[in-house]
Amino acid sequence: MRLIKRTLALGGALALMAPLAFLSGDAPGIAADHLDPPLRTDPDRDSNPDFAADIADVYAWHTADRVVIAMTFAGPQVGRAPSYDRDVLYKINISNAGARQDPEFTIRIRFGQNGKDNGVQFSNVPGAASPVIIGAVETDIASGPVKVRAGLFEDPFLFDLLGFRATQSSGTLSMRNDRDFFKGKDDTTMIIDMPRSALENGTHPLDIWATAARFGGNI
Repeated sequence: MRLIKRTLALGGALALMAPLAFLSGDAPGIAADHLDPPLRTDPDRDSNPDFAADIADVYAWHTADRVVIAMTFAGPQVGRAPSYDRDVLYKINISNAGARQDPEFTIRIRFGQNGKDNGVQFSNVPGAASPVIIGAVETDIASGPVKVRAGLFEDPFLFDLLGFRATQSSGTLSMRNDRDFFKGKDDTTMIIDMPRSALENGTHPLDIWATAARFGGNI
């Protein structure tokens, strides 16, 4: 399953879901959520868009013994600083049994009061040596067999957005495989690399989704 294009690597609410089947092959899932809800996050519709709470994509992949989850938000952008907003609570939910949208694990992520100065906090990461992991942004942070990172990365999605919009308006397929709207644009990103054994539950697949909520009211 090809999930990484170029540079992404470790080293109210908005929700996304990405099913991950360990044993029967990767299942398709919804993974893109840019500018949703548009009346709060789309600069064409809101003069003060809430970039920090706008989830872009959720990616998940695995090896024989590791699971990696990456959530991008506040993008795609060119030349804008990373978004470290202390008033947004991010959650990555993981279901490995029972109802597929009832999480057995909920990872909570928040940034410090002054963003980069106060770092980032990951809570309840499966397999971590500590229930809370705290460290600086733009840095690999380890807790036992778990590694996490928050920082700015080039958007890993490859898509001809201009061709897609032209196709929508004209009804004629206008997309090109040599035109990538996201190239050179960045997202703020959270990455979690953890042991597969901390998540596995027999033959149950994993369902993974993310939410963002602003303190003082959901977006």
